[in-house]
Amino acid sequence: MTTTLRWDRTRLFLLDQTALPHEEREVECRSAAEVAAAIREMKVRGAPAIGAAAAYGLALEAASGGETDVSQFRRRLEQAAATLEAARPTAVNLRWALRRMLQVAHRSGERTVADLRASLVAEAEAIAAEDVRVNRAIGRHGAALLRPGERILTHCNTGGLATVGHGTAFGIVRTAHGDGKRVSLIACETRPYLQGARLTVWEALRAGIDVTLITDNAAGALMARGSVDRVLVGADRIARNGDVANKIGTYALAVLARAHEIPFLVAAPLSTIDLETPDGTAIPIEERPASEVTHLAGVRIAPDVHVENPAFDITPHRLVSAIVTEGGVATPPYVETLPGLFAARIGG
Repeated sequence: MTTTLRWDRTRLFLLDQTALPHEEREVECRSAAEVAAAIREMKVRGAPAIGAAAAYGLALEAASGGETDVSQFRRRLEQAAATLEAARPTAVNLRWALRRMLQVAHRSGERTVADLRASLVAEAEAIAAEDVRVNRAIGRHGAALLRPGERILTHCNTGGLATVGHGTAFGIVRTAHGDGKRVSLIACETRPYLQGARLTVWEALRAGIDVTLITDNAAGALMARGSVDRVLVGADRIARNGDVANKIGTYALAVLARAHEIPFLVAAPLSTIDLETPDGTAIPIEERPASEVTHLAGVRIAPDVHVENPAFDITPHRLVSAIVTEGGVATPPYVETLPGLFAARIGG
């Protein structure tokens, strides 16, 4: 499996996803600011992966500095957390992981800075280990829904590169493949950053999964001729009512899937479900640099023109057939079933 993050308790090493598939190299981070830069520059990406990376970034920040005063130490951590959270505003896992870390920092049990440093490292490691367990559970729940031989269309990258390990939507395909269901994958290229072409195809080939690459605008034609059995995507934030923020182009795929009566599934950990956000209109949408659209591999492919480059779009809950999490599968009405997944987890 792909190793997206590597931690040695003094440094965080990130597989540089801007270099794939041509080169496998790591970015070394020694501070929260360096982790924030790696997240902002998409050297590490994917909601669960950037959440774990941010947790490690705060652990690195905790290890630096020479304070002995707990209040000063906490103030510095809060400033570092704000820098990390601002790196990518849409993916809620980033905020979720940082909140977990800051809760540890403000626990009353640790009375010294040394105690807090040790607890923050332990929490970051726990967040990373938990992600792998969560993804494997998502894989099991989702694979149970797939029929043998299904042709599954996906968008962007939701594999080990987008998580600490295994993957979310891609993890479902990985699990079904391991179960012998002979499923195949159709990967949209995912303009403008080409996460599908560069990353999903790379991961699928390494995992031995049958994969076909298509341009984004070929999806409708494939559906029309009966070549797609299911659409399966990830999410960067899911609102309380089931509206889904995911990579730009997801909404168009959901509309096409509904028009062709094809199931449209979303896979994400419970940490991606934001019960504080009532619906998709309240989700901030990150705007990426114009150069991602006007240039390809550093070469200008468009004139000097005004560009809109939203990184994400919102798929309305009415177009979503089901949401697969580690806690089970939610179906409409999501405003009732999504909170129920959290209640079941707490009760269990």
